[in-house]
Amino acid sequence: MNSNIQKIKELALINKVPIIQDASLEVINSIISKRQVEKILEIGTAVGYSSLCFSTNNCVKRIDTFERNQDMYNQAIQNINNCQMSEVIHVHFGDALEVDISNFSHDYDLLFIDAAKAQSRRFFELYSPLLKQDGIIIVDNILFHGVKESDENISKNLRGLIKKINLFVEWLKQNEEFETIFFEGGDGLAISKRKC
Repeated sequence: MNSNIQKIKELALINKVPIIQDASLEVINSIISKRQVEKILEIGTAVGYSSLCFSTNNCVKRIDTFERNQDMYNQAIQNINNCQMSEVIHVHFGDALEVDISNFSHDYDLLFIDAAKAQSRRFFELYSPLLKQDGIIIVDNILFHGVKESDENISKNLRGLIKKINLFVEWLKQNEEFETIFFEGGDGLAISKRKC
């Protein structure tokens, strides 16, 4: 990892910006390298850390990423420019559930969902048509920091969010179009690909 990306990571951790955990990043970068992923669509830019990490793979030619928070968007643009990766990483401002996707190509190799956890299924259904036939979808935070719905000391809102994540996981397991494997390191990943 180059020093600029390391500094972005350190600042994000200090400022409590949610970024991808190292274990999950290692798995995704391995998949990118093994599958020679060229085009990535990311839902949830934050400060641009994950996109920048993905872009260090020589095979990656383009990343389109969505961010709805103005401050995060501005910081991501600055970070990506500072790392001289603006020709590869294209940040789109707006809510990914409200974007007109007709302007986007249908040839992404990888869809990475790391945004509003309660909306994972909607993101999955909306953006999966933009994948190549053999493309994959990776959803981060399916373990939500190890918190369980049955934990006693959590708020009603958090309990509701965890219930939605669990429902999404069950939906993935029963999905007739995609098969999914689950990685339990970090905050957990769901890795889905179309059934043959």
